[in-house]
Amino acid sequence: MNKKDRDYFKSVLLKFRQDLMGQIDQVKENDLNSTLRDAAGDHSAYSYHMADQGTDNMEREKNFFYVQRDNHTMQDIIEALERIEAGTFGMCVECGQKINRDRLEAMPYAIFCVQCKSDLEKITRNNHFMTGDAF
Repeated sequence: MNKKDRDYFKSVLLKFRQDLMGQIDQVKENDLNSTLRDAAGDHSAYSYHMADQGTDNMEREKNFFYVQRDNHTMQDIIEALERIEAGTFGMCVECGQKINRDRLEAMPYAIFCVQCKSDLEKITRNNHFMTGDAF
């Protein structure tokens, strides 16, 4: 990969990281740091309906899941930036071949080429099938 392409993907990854940090911070600020009473807008001394509490809990758990997922993506982005600096960005970690540019455009932190990722997913699917695990 030439310097122009590395610089391009570095800027894409940095922008992606900045946007993701904003999303994570927003969820933390709005949802994870507020109390149940604050989230419901209830500042009275009376309790509110159990169904409302259940809905609020479900929303908080969903947002917690999203923050966890985004933190994993953030780590993938950091590792991709490190690969750019090391000169290994855009190379499949499994087979060592170049990762297709279209794949990098769609997922700039990809570590597998399309073929290796497909093979990995087939193995994972077969393991789930053999063990009876649900997807």
